[in-house]
Amino acid sequence: MNTSGVTLRLLDKADKEILKLPRTVKGAFFDFQHRFRGNPRSTGLKLQQLKGDSRLWSARVNDEYRALLLRLADDDWLIVSVKHRKDVYNRLSYGVNQVTGGIEYVDLEVVEDSVLRRLPAPPKPVPAAAEPPAPAQPEPARPLFADWSDQQLADLGVAEPLLPVIRTLATEDQLLGLVEYAPQLTGEVLLALFDGASYDHVLDQVTKPVAATEPVDLDDFEAAAQRPATVVTTTDDALREALESGDFGRWKVFLHPTQARLVERRYNGPARVGGGPGTGKTIVALHRVRHLVRQLPPGRDKPVLLTTYNKNLAADLRARLLELGGEELLSRVEVSHVDQVALRIVREAEPGSGKQAIDDSQAVREWRGLLDELGEDDWDPEFLHDEWTQVILGQAVGTRTDYFRARRAGRGRSIGRGERAEIWQLAERFTQRLDRLGRQTWDQVAERAARLEMGREQRILNIARQREEAGGLDNVHLQDGSGGWLRYRYRHIVVDEAQDLRPAHWKMLRAMVARGADDLFLVGDTHQRIYKNQVTLGSLGINIRGRSSKLSLSYRTTRQILRSALGVLGETKYDDLDGSEETLAGYRSVLSGGLPAGHAFPDWAGEQEGVAALIKEWDASADLIIPHEQIAICVPTNQMAAEMAYTLKLHGIESVEIRSDGPHGSTGVHIGTMFRFKGLEYQRMIIAGAADGLVPREAVNRLRDRDPVRHRHEIQRARSLLFVAATRARDSVDVFWHGKPSPFLDGAWKDVEPGAS
Repeated sequence: MNTSGVTLRLLDKADKEILKLPRTVKGAFFDFQHRFRGNPRSTGLKLQQLKGDSRLWSARVNDEYRALLLRLADDDWLIVSVKHRKDVYNRLSYGVNQVTGGIEYVDLEVVEDSVLRRLPAPPKPVPAAAEPPAPAQPEPARPLFADWSDQQLADLGVAEPLLPVIRTLATEDQLLGLVEYAPQLTGEVLLALFDGASYDHVLDQVTKPVAATEPVDLDDFEAAAQRPATVVTTTDDALREALESGDFGRWKVFLHPTQARLVERRYNGPARVGGGPGTGKTIVALHRVRHLVRQLPPGRDKPVLLTTYNKNLAADLRARLLELGGEELLSRVEVSHVDQVALRIVREAEPGSGKQAIDDSQAVREWRGLLDELGEDDWDPEFLHDEWTQVILGQAVGTRTDYFRARRAGRGRSIGRGERAEIWQLAERFTQRLDRLGRQTWDQVAERAARLEMGREQRILNIARQREEAGGLDNVHLQDGSGGWLRYRYRHIVVDEAQDLRPAHWKMLRAMVARGADDLFLVGDTHQRIYKNQVTLGSLGINIRGRSSKLSLSYRTTRQILRSALGVLGETKYDDLDGSEETLAGYRSVLSGGLPAGHAFPDWAGEQEGVAALIKEWDASADLIIPHEQIAICVPTNQMAAEMAYTLKLHGIESVEIRSDGPHGSTGVHIGTMFRFKGLEYQRMIIAGAADGLVPREAVNRLRDRDPVRHRHEIQRARSLLFVAATRARDSVDVFWHGKPSPFLDGAWKDVEPGAS
């Protein structure tokens, strides 16, 4: 515990430098910051002011390395960099950003060196000829940011000391060299402009969300250190986590100012945060939970529900919430996947029921069995299952007459009254079949739970109305005391991966929390919807109009991977969960890496051998040593996953199967179907079997003429699956196929000859 009264903060930009340091220096740095807190002027620290600078100081970390610190006040210090002693006297620039009011630090020599290293290679000399023609003088490359004045760039938040360097940039590679070392907002602004965004768009979507809310005094560093734009950490524990964590523990320690505002804002009703993969939506959800818990009165109950669509993700959320706030935070939060919540509600109301819950694929098999028994060959079992789940159960249709009136918007195939009568009769037989087998689908569970919770909510509202009419609680006779304990189950509900919940889930959740401020907080991206559940929240009593926000900066995926992944989505339109269109316009990354690679083979056996060879190649590279647990292979089917695992084993490569509840094993390359990788993250991603007829399935292609609307929905879902798979990668994506490649792959992956690797 710090008792000296000294405050020592670490600027977020310093983390990249520290991560690159040798392990022994990292250890020395942790020891340094602990000693500095005890006594900054201890002889061994050699604290001294840099010549010619009133605020910048250096202190000894070990014999070779120095910490550079800004003195904010008498006993308030900010570490801005850790450098080798020979680099301490580089041309260093620091200041308060005129837009955000946050403290920024730049090593101008490092930035300039990075840009210079990326100059285009000079043209190769041409062999001398007898009378060489006069060479044409090449047009000088036009600077990338010639269309914007210095003042415009400064108004967008670009660090002014970097403007001279920015004026020299002529290639994307040079720009990426600058962005690597520039303050974050500078990088975001420049990349957004380079990618074609207008000045007004960048001002509105990139700059304004992080702008200071009060006038900025460029000389007041103490005030600047308190603003969200100065992302710092101050505690010993947080610094230790930062040094020891492989990913620097950023999600626990740091929040982008845009994320922080969404986390801490008070909403007058349900709110939604969208954004592409890697933008930190789940991080926002976790921090939102912690924020809501901090507002609670003392107690031992769990008035906050954190939920998502499957048990694998729920387990991950629980582990991460525990990391974020410990047992104290977890003790006030229920973390359950939404089907588990629904099943508990149903069993609570019907304790004698022992029905087995089955998933969609099992349900379709039961539909197929029913049709075979009846000799029916006019109906497709998948169509019937979707009609039953999306229309009959999804709209809580209770009678045949109600079904005749039910809306079927977006269902595609038009059906008349006669066909509806047949479907209703088949649905009744199907439910009877399930009852006889002692089974129920998760859709049935969700629908039953929704009915129960809506009934509970209505009783709560009736009691409240009786109290009001009677002039207060003391004047109400509560039969059997039932009104004395009946209350909403939760005070706040936070939903992760909201795009994949069923309509009945939303009805249930809506009824579980009183309508009011901060009741429901949803995060999700419909571009990543991998199930068939398309909903309009407004029609289910969840009004998010005016309370929707979007995150657009990816912290995981490189620009190169991002471009290819966006190409997978094509021109397909996606909804925003509330009846309007959602886009990934402005979705960007400040990370840079290699281009995704394509590998074409004549057959599936060749693909498997090619994947094994690539992993062996990575293992043999001294510069690319990666734990196998950070390599993933996703394939279209379970059978292909098993075959891939067998081939790898023949090559001495161990693998771990990804199941519905996560990885089954601790060491080895992770292998699973595309469905299994939602919410996961890897350094290297291999997508195998990306061939036409597999991605999308041939059965989907056959729907093109028979049911165009359903075909469109299935194609959208298949695109989303491939998009999700490609965006799990942090460093690289390699796509393999045999025969004809998937039509979803863009040119960057398709221009490869069969047999290439």
